[in-house]
Amino acid sequence: FKNIKILCPGCDRLNKDMLCPSDTHGVPQLCRAGAWTHMPRLCSVPQDYTATISLRQRWTDPRLVFHGNKSFTLDARLVDLLWVPDTYIVELKRSFLHDVTVGNCLVRLFSNGTVLYFFLSYIITTTVACNMDLSKYPMDTQTLSVFSSGGYDENDVTFTWLWGNSSVHGMEKLRLSQYTVERYHTLVSRSQQETGSYPRLILQFELRRNFLYFILETYVPSTLLVMLSWVSFWITLDSVPARTCIGVTAVLSMTTLMIGSRSSLSKTNCFIKAIDVYLGICFSFIFGALVEYAVAHYSSSQKHAAKRPANELTEEIEEVNITNILKNFITSYKQKVNFTSIEISSNNVNCSDLTMKSHEKIKCVLRNKMHRIIGYFTIQNPGNVDHYSKLLFSLFFMVVNVFYWAYYLYF
Repeated sequence: FKNIKILCPGCDRLNKDMLCPSDTHGVPQLCRAGAWTHMPRLCSVPQDYTATISLRQRWTDPRLVFHGNKSFTLDARLVDLLWVPDTYIVELKRSFLHDVTVGNCLVRLFSNGTVLYFFLSYIITTTVACNMDLSKYPMDTQTLSVFSSGGYDENDVTFTWLWGNSSVHGMEKLRLSQYTVERYHTLVSRSQQETGSYPRLILQFELRRNFLYFILETYVPSTLLVMLSWVSFWITLDSVPARTCIGVTAVLSMTTLMIGSRSSLSKTNCFIKAIDVYLGICFSFIFGALVEYAVAHYSSSQKHAAKRPANELTEEIEEVNITNILKNFITSYKQKVNFTSIEISSNNVNCSDLTMKSHEKIKCVLRNKMHRIIGYFTIQNPGNVDHYSKLLFSLFFMVVNVFYWAYYLYF
């Protein structure tokens, strides 16, 4: 009862006047804050994180000054009689207070009017929106922030951290399924709005994703599928079903893997991620191996088909040569023998037979030129296509991997 008598005058003053302490003295009220944080969940979809925060606030209210050097722990129900900074979390999606069995909070009052307002068991679970840069997913590092602000501008209340980075506890013990805390630090900032400048406390922490899981789930299978497509290089060109089956199976498996990798993220994330780039590279090499067999098999078929037109062309050339010999013979014979009957007979031969042979000669020459042009683009030995592909495909794939990992890990 003695403590109640000491505190009653101050409580009566607060009950009559709930103004901010700065309104009575003209000096902005200084509010120091600290926090204990636990983050049980961080989701890339829909880009938010859930944190459990235990908040500590300390300020001085001259209206609560009493005689003596003692400090009193007040009942939580007296909070309604005190002036409390209206601290809130920016970019809040949803939040709730744990009040089982009652709203347990620590309120300690010192003789100089200092109030220690400690949510000891008064836990706040909040879900806060965050903007994530997933361009390097799953090798990304996310920098997230918790913004704490108030409804009073900086002319009334100023916020600061109790002990800087040491004001926040629990981050060093934070364990997440996909992330590891790299570092964290506290900042004091301000938010400029139409109604004034408002103080803001910022807790900024950097999280690095654990991508070992993605290596085992996505990167290793996709690399093995690329190597599986190279097996067809050691199969003969005549084994059409075997090589086609390997190529088509690898393409379909790679397509399924690409669809599965994107199913864990929101479809609204349209930007290209690091994992999409790698899967696209693997798909290109697998599809390239299938196209390589099509080129090699087509070249082999063309080589066998080219032998038959070559024989027919030789026969036509021989026929044209015989016709030219006959024509020259008849012409010389006409000059030696000056008989009308023989001359008429030779003219009939020239009009009928030789005219027809001249058209065939033109066709033969054009056909010969076409075969020569096609010959420039024809692979002479289709077996060399597989031989060079064994080396080039593996070499290019290793070079691309070196550039890929160097870029996304160090740049």
